[in-house]
Amino acid sequence: MSFFGKIFSKIFPSANAAEVVAAPPAPAASASTASAPAVPAPPPPIPLGDVAPILDAMPGASALNWRTSIVDLLKLLGLDSSLAARKELATEFTYSGSDEPGSAAWNIWLHRQVMSRIAANGGTVPPELRD
Repeated sequence: MSFFGKIFSKIFPSANAAEVVAAPPAPAASASTASAPAVPAPPPPIPLGDVAPILDAMPGASALNWRTSIVDLLKLLGLDSSLAARKELATEFTYSGSDEPGSAAWNIWLHRQVMSRIAANGGTVPPELRD
């Protein structure tokens, strides 16, 4: 199971983590691509629920800043939050930026990617937590 699949299955234990994709949602079509042949859209994700209340209800949530910290989010979920684990997750998300792994900007990017991908897979995530 992918690292993101582990995160997703901790939040939504009844979801089939094998079907979870770490790829970002497809960008919206622009006017210049309107003449391109129509490709059927994938089926919409099955709504799974609001992520914030689920995470807030987990034991220890009040002592952690999971809403902005990838380290605290991983700790809350009982997953490895080490730099090596976060690098694995960034690799899974195909990080191509120039920020130093472990830096504040890199960790913020990683947290927003996790939240955006949870939303792309059917979780309801507040807009301020997504990319």
